[in-house]
Amino acid sequence: MKPFAVITLILLISGFSDVTAQPVTEAPLKETITQLDRTYFEAYNSCNIEKQAEMYAEDIEFYHDKGGLTTSKQDLLDSLKKNICGKVTRELVEGSIEVYPISEYGAVEIGFHKFHNNEEPDAISEPGKFIIIWKKTEATWNITRVISLH
Repeated sequence: MKPFAVITLILLISGFSDVTAQPVTEAPLKETITQLDRTYFEAYNSCNIEKQAEMYAEDIEFYHDKGGLTTSKQDLLDSLKKNICGKVTRELVEGSIEVYPISEYGAVEIGFHKFHNNEEPDAISEPGKFIIIWKKTEATWNITRVISLH
């Protein structure tokens, strides 16, 4: 039997043939992360760079499928100010947020959102997937990693 066939057989026997992640059922954590998402994107949509800066960790890693990797908080904020402010708004796809706890760190948020070009109000916006890693400190939650896929 070929190695791939053996692995497939093992997965079928062990019940892992249809494994999918399940969203966390811890309502308080999901409510917290959903509120943080709302707060951040209200700042994003209103060009409140100070609030966005407050919510990003100093060691931010922002992965964008089209723009690449940004690891400088200041470069990210400068890019948002230059390319997003007044030009783009974000809309969450309702009901799409999933939240998973990360023990002794924080949480992972996964969801879908749309971005609207304010200069082309009739343009159709397709949902894109996003992943945000939130770190919980004693005083606050911060965004440490973002993966933005369009």
